[in-house]
Amino acid sequence: MPKTHLRHFFLTLTAVFLFAPVQNWGQDQGIGPIPLFSYLQVLEERYDVKFSYVDEDIAPLTIKTAPGDSLEDILAWIQAHTQLKIQKLSDRYYTIAQNPMVDICARVLDNFERNTVAGATVKVLESEIALITDLDGSFSLTDIPKDAILEIRHVGFKTLFVRAKELIARPCTRLKLDEFYQELDEVIVHQFLTTGLTRLADGSIQMDTDDFGILPGLAEPDILQTVQALPGIKSIDETVSDINIRGGTNDQNLILWDGIKMYQSGHFFGLISAFNPYLTDKITLIKNGTSARYGDGVSGMLDMRTKNEIAPSFLGGAGINLIGGDFYAQVPLAHNLALQFSGRRSLTDFLETPTYGQFVERVFQDTRVNSDSEFYFYDFTGKLLYDIDPYHKLRISFININNRLDYRETNEDNFRSSQSILDQANLSFGGSWESQWTPRFSTFLHLYYTQYTLEAENTTANGEQNLFQNNEVLETAVKLHTQYQLMENLGWSNGYQLTETGIRNATNVSAPPFRSDIKGVLRTHALFSELEYASPNGRLNARGGGRLNYINDPGTFTTFDRYIVEPRGNVNYALGEHFHVEAQGEFKSQVTNQVVDLEQNFLGIEKRRWILSDNDSLPVTQSRQASLGFHYDHPKLFMGLEGFYKQVKGISTETQGFQNIDQFNGETGRYDVKGLEFLINKKTKDYSIWAGYTFTINDYNFPEIDPSQFPNNLDIRHTLTLAGTYTYQGLKLGVGLSYRSGRPFTQPDPENPINTDFFPSRINFQAPNSSRLPEYLRADASAIYKFALGTGTKASIGASILNFTNRRNVLNTYYRISDEGEIESIENLSLGITPNASFRVQF
Repeated sequence: MPKTHLRHFFLTLTAVFLFAPVQNWGQDQGIGPIPLFSYLQVLEERYDVKFSYVDEDIAPLTIKTAPGDSLEDILAWIQAHTQLKIQKLSDRYYTIAQNPMVDICARVLDNFERNTVAGATVKVLESEIALITDLDGSFSLTDIPKDAILEIRHVGFKTLFVRAKELIARPCTRLKLDEFYQELDEVIVHQFLTTGLTRLADGSIQMDTDDFGILPGLAEPDILQTVQALPGIKSIDETVSDINIRGGTNDQNLILWDGIKMYQSGHFFGLISAFNPYLTDKITLIKNGTSARYGDGVSGMLDMRTKNEIAPSFLGGAGINLIGGDFYAQVPLAHNLALQFSGRRSLTDFLETPTYGQFVERVFQDTRVNSDSEFYFYDFTGKLLYDIDPYHKLRISFININNRLDYRETNEDNFRSSQSILDQANLSFGGSWESQWTPRFSTFLHLYYTQYTLEAENTTANGEQNLFQNNEVLETAVKLHTQYQLMENLGWSNGYQLTETGIRNATNVSAPPFRSDIKGVLRTHALFSELEYASPNGRLNARGGGRLNYINDPGTFTTFDRYIVEPRGNVNYALGEHFHVEAQGEFKSQVTNQVVDLEQNFLGIEKRRWILSDNDSLPVTQSRQASLGFHYDHPKLFMGLEGFYKQVKGISTETQGFQNIDQFNGETGRYDVKGLEFLINKKTKDYSIWAGYTFTINDYNFPEIDPSQFPNNLDIRHTLTLAGTYTYQGLKLGVGLSYRSGRPFTQPDPENPINTDFFPSRINFQAPNSSRLPEYLRADASAIYKFALGTGTKASIGASILNFTNRRNVLNTYYRISDEGEIESIENLSLGITPNASFRVQF
């Protein structure tokens, strides 16, 4: 017997067995659904009739038992619930066939099935048939082609397409419309440099750590090292705590972690990122065209967001490298409650590795620190995720970052020692409440508190002098952001932000006695509004709005009282299938800056101290920027060319790291940057090769300095990156070359180098930044191999080498007068050949 007939036989036997004992089987509603062909065979047996049909027409159909007793009622029931056409040929014979036209009905609800969607437009495509849903969200149509496609649209929801044959069931089908959250359509570049890096329609770059591939010189992901692979972004001193975006200083970057402003970003004097990447979900880098909901950051913004969804099961991992070890985990406590945590600590205070040795040499070169030093760092994060219901989500975040340096100096002539301690810490808490009140209206409430401290203490030999310096930042903020969907393609966001920032700078010297304790507080009220539009065909994405800041001193309300208007704009238009043009512009401002204490100050170790604008000697720093770019975006090839102009005013020589006669004068001025960025990236599934080039002209303008215009300390005219990655199964390889022209510096006057009219004597310098350092060139390589360690556990081993040619790069040159009264030149060199290795497990 064929298998099909055998299957039919057993199903029919089962149906007869089920129905036979039932006295009024036609009225029994408790059984079903059952295969239709089995039901028909029972009807043939019961009513002594025969049905003629094609097996394929009814084989996939099921049906519940009919509520009537008569054959006519039962056949009518079958027709209504299957849309089959049943025709009576005689008292005994019937034919059953597919009906090309069907009657349909449905009820439209939101995607949580909480509210019905009244007034939704229902259109049968390729026809003139259209209607709207009633107050109950229901609709029905008769004689519709079975294969017709229905389009269901409503403001605030994503358009739904469904075939008519899927709506023939009785009772009427329940359709769920997904709520429409307005976002600019993403222009995704597949494997933009490496997997996990994508370019969005607003020009921002997004990094997905879960999918991150490999970059030259990185054995594992590092958030602040990764962004430096992009054109227009570099660190002139090879640190992650001094990232320069389009010629700006690091304190002009807004760095957010779960919406909290961070005042510390690096470990080990900036050589290592302070943020654990393994619970960080998305990192967004913005160079221009920032949304109006963000304040601060006149040069750029880096927004880091940890994982925000509750995983159904435990996830975690751990790893170790030649600098430190880390762990992370997310633990589900209930179906709507989870806890995330991560930790990292250095090994440097009890284990000296080749990597640590290179870091020590890089940080402490040409200082008075000998090998008798101890350094360690750690960071911890935590996050509580609570989904109150599908419409309300509560999140609470915490991060603690700490660096400590303990070292002793010994004079080899008299063997007298002095001891110094340097502590740097950041402690932050934040909470958010996200609510979807209606399909068209949502709110986001965020609050945070952050505390940053830098403490430096030095005790000279025999306790002759004690020096204590303290820099402390306390900031609290509350922000309410609302989103209203005016139309399906048009969203309107509004909000208010209140930020209060207090900064303290204290110095206490025992001999000669000196004490200074400067405190300041500024409060900023900000209103913002913005429209976002994405055309239905996806060719145009636009965002425009503005921000109004009111800044005051809450102590007096008179010494500082200022309004600042900041318009913002961002437009991306598709000229063709792969060609896009984008225009961006923004005005921004900030009231916090960093004063740079250089090598001459604290025992040779550079420190950066945060200060507040006072609207007098240090004005509010303001920027305006515009850019225009053209991009070719193909799955295997990306090319981008972007020109930009940026002006930043309200800067001081104290915040720019001057190392000449103007270092301590405190003149204020501005800088102007003009530049071009170019990137070409050829990529396939197995490899990615790219070249990036940046040309900039970056000039200062200080009216009180002669000459008033001269090159910026960060004026790097040419920057070039050549790199490639290759993937073969679990093995990933990366190699890259970085080149840039020399940075400006100021040399002493060769004719009259020392001015003895002052005590102590001073150096007579040439014109500011009239000389340039040699070119910078560094080659890096890395490799990562991933493999399985049993069921559900993955592992990876990685290795990297920075500067594998061991080239001697001069990062900076400055001058000072020695104890003998002569000028000595100090060169700050880059990292030498620096290896690293790592081992990680993920479960």
